[in-house]
Amino acid sequence: MIKELRFKSFKSWRDTGPLALAPLTGLFGTNSSGKSSILQLLLMLKQTVESTDRKRVLHTGDDVSIVDLGTFSNLIYRHDLSLPLEVGLDWDLRSPLRIKDPEEKGDTTLFEVNELKFQVRIDGSGTPETPPFVRDFSYSFGQQTFGMALRGQGGRKYELISRGYQPKRQVGRPWPLPAPVKFYGFPDEVSGYFQNVGFLSEVVLELEGLFRRTAYLGPLRDYPKRIYTWAGDEPSDVGRKGELAVPATLAARAKGRYISPGYKRHRQTLEKRLAYWLKEMGIIESFSIQQIGQNRKDYEVLVSKTKQAPEVLITDVGFGLSQVLPVVVMCYYVEEGSVLLLEQPELHLHPLAQAWLADIFIDVVNNRNVQIIVESHSEHFLRRLQRRIAEEKIENNRTALYFCRIENSASRTERLDVNMFGDITNWPKDFFGDEMGELVAKTEAAMQRQTGPVL
Repeated sequence: MIKELRFKSFKSWRDTGPLALAPLTGLFGTNSSGKSSILQLLLMLKQTVESTDRKRVLHTGDDVSIVDLGTFSNLIYRHDLSLPLEVGLDWDLRSPLRIKDPEEKGDTTLFEVNELKFQVRIDGSGTPETPPFVRDFSYSFGQQTFGMALRGQGGRKYELISRGYQPKRQVGRPWPLPAPVKFYGFPDEVSGYFQNVGFLSEVVLELEGLFRRTAYLGPLRDYPKRIYTWAGDEPSDVGRKGELAVPATLAARAKGRYISPGYKRHRQTLEKRLAYWLKEMGIIESFSIQQIGQNRKDYEVLVSKTKQAPEVLITDVGFGLSQVLPVVVMCYYVEEGSVLLLEQPELHLHPLAQAWLADIFIDVVNNRNVQIIVESHSEHFLRRLQRRIAEEKIENNRTALYFCRIENSASRTERLDVNMFGDITNWPKDFFGDEMGELVAKTEAAMQRQTGPVL
């Protein structure tokens, strides 16, 4: 789980300041206030990690990537290439990383790592034509820090930095190191030049694992289909438009995967859990995926609106079902330890269904060890979350809610203080519009109509 995020000079953000994240983190605010940029920063890092180009510092995007941010000058704050892009992450590991002592025989543990901190500064060189390069990066845990930094001002040669541990150089000339791998990795020469730092590759794998377990679902989901084709593949998630929601559900069925819905409750298949929530949300009465004939790869999704209604194809019911289906599937399909980035999951849902999203997310973070970071405009979602905090369905310290706004041409965040009763004690002005102002204006208009025009 990501515990803290901070970045500087990215899009409309001069400096986010330290953003403490929780199992359920909500981002609210007006349009163009910087909410989406927080998700885009994480997605850019993810697609860079998954890129096959080891020399490209940042994969800022193309026609097939998750996000396309243009060039480095496009994404830097105010397009000022004299500013470095700075990113800091602090996250808990899924399981302890036990690093063996390379200078001892046997299984002697040198470090046991439960939490990692990563920081990087990326320079744009001051000209749009020159690709960005890493100024320095570091990993920290306990009292130890390891990383790389530019060596002097001339050329792109680097040196290994270490605090709390003494790397031992191999005999020979102290050659400088080449550039890092992407924005975060130690080149192979580090293990070649130093005798006792081979474990650094294990540390790097933890960062890569974090972003490989990060999944994203965008605001515009695919239209439903009359026929879905599934050849037995097992997708890693539901796709950025939810296009793989049905194949993912079929893959879970084939693997015999079960979901624990909580303490002293029977395990369920993904399909049953999905049907349960769709019914609770008031969208449908029943849900099933059926194969069309034997020995075929074609499937159809059948639903019924009420107990008395016949089953129909998903294409023959309201659009909202196809929009919420990927959200629910994603929450229960991804592996435990994942980070879900959801952008406006409430789109095309009626108010009651929007409120039920809060219950789904609470169930997931409480029972599946999955972190959810959601960008939303839904007051109904927030109000239900406040209610569940008051009802002790989720502790207030397991949520982190932020309001984003533009101030002096830069994005700013304000963390909402939510107490144990679900009350927000620092409610921002015009959070969801001027509700009181609307009521006053409506009352004045009603009184004027009742009394008639003043002569």
